Amino acid sequence: MPRVPRCLLPFVLLLSVLVWGFSAAGAVAATITPTTPVTRGSEYLALGDSVTFGYQEPNTVPAPDYHDPASLPGYPEHLGNELHVLVTNLACPGETSGSLINIHTLSNGCENAYRKLYPLHTKYSGAQLSYAVSFLRRHPRVRLVSLMIGANDIFLCEKNTPSHCLSPTDQNKTISTVARNVKTILSAIRTQGRYKGQIAIVTYYSTDFTSALITGVIKKLNSAVVTVAKPYKIEIADGFDQFRLASIKYANKPCLAGLITQLNSTVGDCGVHPTYAGSALLAEAVLSAIRLPGDAVHVITPTRPPGGLG
Repeated sequence: MPRVPRCLLPFVLLLSVLVWGFSAAGAVAATITPTTPVTRGSEYLALGDSVTFGYQEPNTVPAPDYHDPASLPGYPEHLGNELHVLVTNLACPGETSGSLINIHTLSNGCENAYRKLYPLHTKYSGAQLSYAVSFLRRHPRVRLVSLMIGANDIFLCEKNTPSHCLSPTDQNKTISTVARNVKTILSAIRTQGRYKGQIAIVTYYSTDFTSALITGVIKKLNSAVVTVAKPYKIEIADGFDQFRLASIKYANKPCLAGLITQLNSTVGDCGVHPTYAGSALLAEAVLSAIRLPGDAVHVITPTRPPGGLG
């Protein structure tokens, strides 16, 4: 075998390292599938609205500090702490299924309000989906993506339709739009983002399981989203059922169960966003849905910010 001239050795070694690096990267990418487990030290990308963000109403007791997003952990932060994964939470309060795709689409207070006034968990410009796609391309260690979106579309339907979204026609039109947008989002994640790993669709909870109207609309929304999402090889994180079961002993009301925000120090006067305990339940729903190494057993403990009382 001919000897390599000593002067060329550094170049040969560099070429070997580069070839090995590219081969290793290709091997990693090739092994990621929708059944690849979420492992300690991997990454988790969360997309969504105020529920995913961890937002709480301004008259929540104690009052939230919007200038410090770390004081508002959502279910991704609870899950990340339990699994020891690096969380990138792109969620924005007020985000709709349309504004998540295009910032020029009407939101319920994300692009033209919250993002202009307060920081998000992750600083980025442009639409949530665009950043998610670029993030996935640059971060091959992502092993989980979660999506929870659509509630703000319903809120806008309540504000902007003559029926205040009480008519089945307005409900169905809005929910069909959400379903179409969710399909666009998941397609972009799989194709443009080249992401092959686990995706969890997190379903919404009812704020009052004794209300046939509220619960019925939420069930229709969840069902439509899950139906269009299934072809993208997703897992279903059943936030709806987690809240339902936890509320049974409290007259089927998440408010009385302490799962949604208490307002104005008045018992029974609640908002629509989860408390730390409520967010922990949503994290539990994701935990129950995803694949983990071997027979790993985890229990979600609510993540409270320093000095947090909620």
